Amino acid sequence: MSNEHGTDPGERGLDRRPEGVDDATAEAVGKLSEAFETIEEVRGRLYGLHRLTGSADLALGEACDLLRKAGHDDLADRLETELVGRNFIQGRWTFQLVEEFDDGYYADFQRLEKVVRDELMDGRRHVFEAEMKADRRTEGRPGHAATPG
Repeated sequence: MSNEHGTDPGERGLDRRPEGVDDATAEAVGKLSEAFETIEEVRGRLYGLHRLTGSADLALGEACDLLRKAGHDDLADRLETELVGRNFIQGRWTFQLVEEFDDGYYADFQRLEKVVRDELMDGRRHVFEAEMKADRRTEGRPGHAATPG
C-alpha cells in the first residue's frame, strides 16, 4: 500500500495494519483508541481534582490556624467545623472517587479496548494513526521522518 506521496509505510516502520484488516475496521478501532485516549485525559483531570482539593483542604487548615493567631477564633472554629475535612461529595473524599473510577469504568474501558485491539489488530496500537502519519508526511523533508532512526 502506498500513500499519495508514493511511499510505502512498511518500508518506513509505519505499517502496523495486520494482513486482511479492512479500512472500515482500522477506522473503527482508531475511533475506539481516540475514545480511550479521551478517558485517559479524564483520568488525569480526576487525579488533578484529587490533588487540588487535597491542597485546598490543607491550605484551609492553615488559614484557620492563622485566623486563630489573629484573634478570630469564632471564624476559625466555624471553618474547621464546616469545611476542613469535609466530604467532596456525599460520603466521599476525592481519593474514593479516583479509586472507584480506576477500578470500575476506567478498568473496564481499558480492558475492552485491549480486547478489541487483540481480536481485530493482533494487539497492535495506533494502526490508524500510523497510516495517517504515512499519508501526511512529506518524504525527505526535515521533521517528517517516519521513525527516529
